[in-house]
Amino acid sequence: MHLPTEVNSELSLPDWLRPVAEVCESVEAAQLSRFLPPPDSRPRPAAVLVLFGDGDGAAGRHVLLLERAHDMRSHAGQVAFPGGAQDPDDADEVAAALREAHEETGLDPDGVAVIGVLPSLWLPPSNFAVTPVIGWWHTPSGVSAVDAAETASVHAVHLEELLNPVNRATVRHPSGFLGPAFLVRDMVIWGFTANLLTRLFALVSWEISWDASRVVDLPSGLISGLISGLPSGVPSDARTRRDRRRPLVER
Repeated sequence: MHLPTEVNSELSLPDWLRPVAEVCESVEAAQLSRFLPPPDSRPRPAAVLVLFGDGDGAAGRHVLLLERAHDMRSHAGQVAFPGGAQDPDDADEVAAALREAHEETGLDPDGVAVIGVLPSLWLPPSNFAVTPVIGWWHTPSGVSAVDAAETASVHAVHLEELLNPVNRATVRHPSGFLGPAFLVRDMVIWGFTANLLTRLFALVSWEISWDASRVVDLPSGLISGLISGLPSGVPSDARTRRDRRRPLVER
């Protein structure tokens, strides 16, 4: 499996994706998240793949998301970007994001062009620094849940669905946490994933005004995994798959 590790600066992008590539060159972490790591935090590296495709014209533009298995120890049932902890053998965050996407969904990395890398975003108690890698799915491949123990389903969610104000709301966690959410296809997309999509859509001027005063309670099946007001797209107990094959040794 070939894993590109550099941003493809020579690729001819579709016009609609150019604003995303431009944002990657200038955006700062504080524009994407209110959580910034303290100097002595030594966060653990992780990466997610934010993969855009364009299918059949404007109506087919989409982003790849997966639904985590409902019996996971943390973040069970949450909808997230493909991704996870960086493996020691990964060359960088780009390689980690593409490897994880391949292992979780069967995605062929050769069909993906990396168009930018966003600043790493900190997840406090788990102390992960998650790097969003932005990709264009120029040559789509078949995707599905590879390991049912980790992934329940894989979805190419249309941007029209995500941007439709009817599908937008503020989600309320029993802890008092309030954050943006997308309600599509009987899924509640919230936490790290919804926050990043919301910030990104606003930065590239795709966002359509929606009613943030519409508050919905988080379904009980999604209540686990709150991380200091920002639920993670990377499980708080995430390790590399190599480590997960071995018993976890307490230290």
